[in-house]
Amino acid sequence: MDINEIRQHFPILDQEVNGHPLVYLDSAATSQKPVSVIEAVNQYYRKYNSNVHRGVHTLGTLATDAYEGAREKVRKLINAKSIEEIIFTRGTTTSLNTIAASYGRANLHEGDEIVITYMEHHSNLIPWQQVAKATGATLKYFPLQEDGTLSLDDVKATITAKTKIVSVTLVSNVLGVINPIKEIAQIAHENGAVMVVDGAQGVPHMKVDVQDLNCDFLAFSGHKMCGPTGIGVLYGKKQLLENMEPVEFGGEMIDFVGLYDSTWKELPWKFEGGTPIIAGAIGLGAAIDFLQEVGLDKILEHEHKLTAYALEKMSTVEGMTIYGPQEAEKRTGVITFNISDVHPHDVATVLDAEGIAVRAGHHCAQPLMKWLNVSATARASFYLYNTENDIDKLVEGLVKTKEYFSDVF
Repeated sequence: MDINEIRQHFPILDQEVNGHPLVYLDSAATSQKPVSVIEAVNQYYRKYNSNVHRGVHTLGTLATDAYEGAREKVRKLINAKSIEEIIFTRGTTTSLNTIAASYGRANLHEGDEIVITYMEHHSNLIPWQQVAKATGATLKYFPLQEDGTLSLDDVKATITAKTKIVSVTLVSNVLGVINPIKEIAQIAHENGAVMVVDGAQGVPHMKVDVQDLNCDFLAFSGHKMCGPTGIGVLYGKKQLLENMEPVEFGGEMIDFVGLYDSTWKELPWKFEGGTPIIAGAIGLGAAIDFLQEVGLDKILEHEHKLTAYALEKMSTVEGMTIYGPQEAEKRTGVITFNISDVHPHDVATVLDAEGIAVRAGHHCAQPLMKWLNVSATARASFYLYNTENDIDKLVEGLVKTKEYFSDVF
C-alpha cells in the first residue's frame, strides 16, 4: 500500500480541527485505528459477544476461537516459541508491573542490583523502585552519551555479578533512540541477569524477534500499534513464567479451588484472572493483520525518511533545540524539541489552533527531563499514515508560534 491508500484506512484523519485539516503527530501517545480494527471490535459485539473458555454454546466457541486466534497472531508477530509465552494484559504498564511484582519480588534480595536507564518511561522505572525498596536490592542506571544513546562499554561497566535484572526500553518515547537490546541482553546473560524489554515504542514500528533478541521478558501495548486501548501483551520465556506466581486471583486462572488451598491453570491462563479483555484482543489481532499487510520493515523505512525530512526542516526554525541523535537511522519517528523563550505547552496550544496535534509535558519521563536539564518538552511523533506534508504544516505552525511569541514579548 502507498501512503495515500494507507491514509484511506484511517477515517479519523479525514476531518478538520479548529478549521484546519487534522495533522496528527501524537502517535507515540496513541495511534489511530484503521477501519479493519474498528470493524473487528464492532463485529464481536454485534455478532458473537460472549465470554471465553467457559461456555460450550456457539457464541462462546466463536469468541474463544477469536480470542485465542489473536494470541497466536501475537506469537507469530514477535516470534515467540509458544502461545504459552503470550499473556494478555491491560497494557505495557500492567505487563511491567506483573514482571516486577511476580518475578522481581520473588528473586531479588538485599545487595542484588537492578539496572535501568535514565530514558525509561515511568512504567519501567517506578515498579523497579518499589521492588528495590521491598527487597533491599539496589537500583542502578546506565549513563547516557551526550546525544542520549547508550554505549555498550558503559553497559559492560555497569552490569556486575550482583546484577539480577536489566530492564531497558527498546525505543525511547522521548528521544526516539533505538537501543541495542540484543547486545545488552547478551551482556546481562553473561552476568547471570535476566533481560526485560519495554517494547511499547518499538513493537509498533519495527520487526521484533524475541528469540533473536534473546530477551527474557517483553511488554507492549495494543493502542500504540493501531489496536484498541486497554489491551497489552506480556511475553516471557516459558521456564520463567512457569516458576512465577500470579498477581491476580479469581475466576478463569484457577485449576482447583479448595477451602484452604488452590492450584492454578497452566500457562498462559494462570496470569489472566477474571473475564479477559476479549474485544481488545480481537482488535489487536486485526491490527497485527493490518500492520503485517503494510509491512513492518516498510513502516520503519517510512519513519526514517520522515524523520530525516523533519530533522532537516525543523532545524531551520529560529531558536529550535532538538533532543536525541541527529541521525534519523538511530531513532524512530519521535522528535522531541523546545523553542527558546516559548513554553512547550504554549507551543502545543498554538499548534492545536492550526489543527496540529503534538504532545507537551514531561512525557512520563521526569528523570530524563532532569538529565536534559529541562522541565518539559514538546514532541512530534510520526507513524505509517503521516506524510511530508504533515511535517511541512508542523514547521509552518512552529514558525507562526515563534513569530507570535516574539511579537507578544
